Amino acid sequence: METAPERLEAHRCFGGTQLRLRHDSAVLGCPMHFSLFLPPQADSGPVPVLWWLSGLTCSDENFVQKAGAQRQAAALGLAIVCPDTSPRGLGLPGEETDWDFGTGAGYYVNATQAPWAAHYRMYDYVTAELPALVRRHFPLAPAEAISGHSMGGHGALVCALRQPGRYAAVSALAPISHPSVSPWGRKAFGRLLGQDESAWSDYDACTLIERGARLPALLIDQGEDDPFRETQLMPEHLRAACERAGQPLQLRLQPGYDHSYFFVATFIDAHLAHAARGLGLD
Repeated sequence: METAPERLEAHRCFGGTQLRLRHDSAVLGCPMHFSLFLPPQADSGPVPVLWWLSGLTCSDENFVQKAGAQRQAAALGLAIVCPDTSPRGLGLPGEETDWDFGTGAGYYVNATQAPWAAHYRMYDYVTAELPALVRRHFPLAPAEAISGHSMGGHGALVCALRQPGRYAAVSALAPISHPSVSPWGRKAFGRLLGQDESAWSDYDACTLIERGARLPALLIDQGEDDPFRETQLMPEHLRAACERAGQPLQLRLQPGYDHSYFFVATFIDAHLAHAARGLGLD
C-alpha cells in the first residue's frame, strides 16, 4: 500500500503553506524530493495547480526559495508543485562527472540507453507518477498549467506538446528551445536516448511543433543579456517554428536580463497571471 509522502518541512506563507516532501518513486527507483505550495484557498477545497520544472543544477528548492512566487499564487488560489530535476544518489557511472549531465540534469525525458534507462525516466515521473501521488494526498483539482526555466522550460514545452489539451496554460522562461541542436541537448540526448537522432524528436519543442503538435497561446520570456541565448537556448528557432506552424507565441526579449533567478523573479508574476487566465482564475 502506498504511504503518504513524508513531510520534511512546512512553512506558513502568505496564508498558505509551503511544503517540502519525500517519497519513494517506483518510476525512478529511488527516493525523491518535491516541493508543494498550497494557497489558503486549499483549506476549503481542491485548487488548480501549476507545475514548475527547474533547470540544470537545480533541485526542487531553487524556485521555492528564489522566485518569490508564493505571494501571487496565494492571491490567485493556485498551488505550485516543483519536482526535483533528476534521480539522485544512484551511483551510476558518470552521474556526478559533469554539471550539465546526470544529477540535476534529467532533461525530462524517458532514457532508453543503459545505464540510464532504468532510472532516468523524468518524463513519466513529472507527467504521471508525481501528479497521481499529489492528487491522492493533497487538495489539488484536475485543472493544471505548466511552466519552467531553462532545461525546465524545455521540459514544460515538451510535456505540453506531447499531451495536447492537458495543460490549460503553458509558458517558459529562457527555455532550451531546440535541444536537438543545442550542445547541452545533444550531449544529454546522445547519452540518454542514443546516437540515432530521429529518436530525439519526441523531446524537441521545435520539431514537435513542426510535426503538428500545438499548445495554448504560449508565453516565453528571454533575457537579451543571457549568455546562453544564442548558443544553447535558441529562442529564435522557436519563434521561426511557431511562425511556420501558426502556433500563437508571445516571445518577449527583456533588455539587460540574464539567465539567473533574478530574471525569473522579475517576470514570474506574469507567468502566474498567464496560468491563471488559462485556468479561469482571473
